[in-house]
Amino acid sequence: MLLEKINRIIQQKTSLLCVGLDIDIERIPSFLHKEVDPLFLFNREIIEATRDYAAAFKLNMAFYEVLGVPGWELLERTLAVLPRDVLIIADAKRGDVGHSSRKYAETYFQTYHFDAVTVSPYLGYDSLEPFLEYQDKGIFVLALTSNPGSMDFQYLTVDHTPLYVKVAEKVMEWNFLYGNCGLVVGGTHANEIGRLREMAPALPFLVPGIGAQGGNLEVAVRYATDDEGRSALFNASRSILYASDRADFAGTARERARQLRDQINLLLSIYKNLNFMDEN
Repeated sequence: MLLEKINRIIQQKTSLLCVGLDIDIERIPSFLHKEVDPLFLFNREIIEATRDYAAAFKLNMAFYEVLGVPGWELLERTLAVLPRDVLIIADAKRGDVGHSSRKYAETYFQTYHFDAVTVSPYLGYDSLEPFLEYQDKGIFVLALTSNPGSMDFQYLTVDHTPLYVKVAEKVMEWNFLYGNCGLVVGGTHANEIGRLREMAPALPFLVPGIGAQGGNLEVAVRYATDDEGRSALFNASRSILYASDRADFAGTARERARQLRDQINLLLSIYKNLNFMDEN
């Protein structure tokens, strides 16, 4: 099951941090441009620097696909140097008619061997069924995204219920099949995270938006995690990757990852003590 796998990694790593590898040639340190393969060098250094503090790495496919054939080669080389003791997520946001989704699922789960992929629920169950059939893999379904445009559709009411809640209800149904579903819940939605956790206690959450997008980390950690302080991965990309544009970029990224890992763990400790006092 996806939830069990994530919680096992969280326990082993003592971390709920997900590092997003949103590689951008325009943002990496300029001195790397003189290297033969600057993007791979940057990725490799970031991975090596942050691997001790990360429970997961998330690769946003847009930043690789835009490069054409070299981007797919960069993806393969990056995957080859990722550690095996983390969850490796393809941030692809796929979801299409069945025969197309089947090929997308083969791409990420067979060709590139990702552990999980982000998917869109807009086309319904048959668009996600090909992903779900990989019972040893996982999907994170977009429920409440971290971008401002999430207000356009995700809050629309259906039978007096917000659409993002309807999505979560469906994902819980699909999770009964193989136990390999999770939700993408943006950390920028402080008031809604708790509602989703209360209604979906058995689903892991992937929580973007706590770094450069300015999500409320304290609220996200308190309400996205389960009663044991697990079942959630908090993603940070730009705030770690581009913390420095100098020769110390990898060391600075390592320190930023450590600080964020420790901040999350400290918040968990505080909330656990608060819950203990409330119970007594």
